Amino acid sequence: MIQPDDLLTRPVRAVVAGARLFADTLAAQAVPVVPVDWRPPLAGTEEHLVRVLADPRRERANAEAVRRVLAAQAQLVDVRPARAALGVEPGTFLHAGPPITWERASGPMRGALIGAMLFEGLADTPEDAERQLASGAIALEPCHHRGAVGPMAGVVSPSMWMFELADPVHGGRAYCSLNEGLGKVLRYGAYGPEVIERLRWMTAVLGPLLRDAVRRHGPVDVRAIIAQMLQMGDEGHNRNRAGTSLFLRELLADLVGGGAPGDQVAEAVRFVNGNDHFFLNLAMPACKLALDAARDIPGSTMVVAMARNGTDFGIQVSGTGDRWFTGPAEVPAGLYLGAYGPQDANPDIGDSAITETAGIGGFAMAAAPAIVRFVGGEVPDALATSLRMYEITLAEHTAYQIPVFGFRGTPTGIDVTRVARTGILPQINTGIAGRVAGTGQVGAGLVNPPVECFTAALAALADAAPSLG
Repeated sequence: MIQPDDLLTRPVRAVVAGARLFADTLAAQAVPVVPVDWRPPLAGTEEHLVRVLADPRRERANAEAVRRVLAAQAQLVDVRPARAALGVEPGTFLHAGPPITWERASGPMRGALIGAMLFEGLADTPEDAERQLASGAIALEPCHHRGAVGPMAGVVSPSMWMFELADPVHGGRAYCSLNEGLGKVLRYGAYGPEVIERLRWMTAVLGPLLRDAVRRHGPVDVRAIIAQMLQMGDEGHNRNRAGTSLFLRELLADLVGGGAPGDQVAEAVRFVNGNDHFFLNLAMPACKLALDAARDIPGSTMVVAMARNGTDFGIQVSGTGDRWFTGPAEVPAGLYLGAYGPQDANPDIGDSAITETAGIGGFAMAAAPAIVRFVGGEVPDALATSLRMYEITLAEHTAYQIPVFGFRGTPTGIDVTRVARTGILPQINTGIAGRVAGTGQVGAGLVNPPVECFTAALAALADAAPSLG
């Protein structure tokens, strides 16, 4: 046992938790310091944390959730219209994020819905579309409720073509629309004539060409492409250049050899090749397949969905079924295009945060240091972000690896209790949509979920936990 006099005769070594000022002051005096990265839990979560951490089901449930996520495969098996793939009928539109009504919809969500009305021929003018949408004549439903995901506004109408992915391990299916490119596009809320014309070309030419090529080729291993693109400088959310190239290389022979008119094939190849984000719409349903496999495990605290509708940010947790836990979506911090600035930005929007939920995107920023030039920041920020995400996750992915970390698996499986205990929120890479309907993309950046999502989910998990008495 250390005696009081020993404090004066033995060398001093300090263990410091919390503020760095004290540690830095000691270090400046050549005193050995052992920093401990400790943070108090989120305010007001103490009792709920005790109940959830004491749940005897939690450890085994989370181990099973992780096992399912890591075992899941993702194969592109078909390309079909939403009417056939998802049963979406005229008068119904899917959208990104948790449920939303027209009255609460943001500018880009409203713009995308107006554009979908024009595209489907349900309205002759934007004003006519807006009147019908405001009247409640059109049904709105989250993409997630139909086994789908949609980037940004994520609006899906019956005639839009969808990628269909299958998980042969767990038997799941997941869907996503085809990527339109960047700039003035429907998913960012633009609905001008060029947007509608592009959507009609995708319906008449691109969708059928991809369908025929996939059916001729056979299942395309999307998970393998994601694993490879992480080795080539992509992170799977805001950088998909390598993934798009790998996908096009996989299907090119079947596109060319299908007997379609040469000018149509050439146009389709140019479109995909010129759209570095084309593969995002394959990575997203691949991630959803893995996380859907981990749903509905009693006692599990793993997050299985993060999604935003431009008004609300919502999460779903394995142990609480299909319930959404929401908070106000925040405006991303990042870089803006042209003369646009923060005053032009809409709060965060899109289902594409499913990539971070599955351990890529912002969680794999260290694999794609060039991403910081697109979303703001420096290379050390990308490395630090990925390292920080290990503190709130349950596992490291066995297939998705980060070369600069010695091929360490990406941080995978967001744990509600770890978020509450550390106060660290998931990091998301995202595009920024203009807040005014019809504007389109105004930038790209970084954003975190609102803390309310996690405190509410923790409370629900505590309510569902067995009594401690």
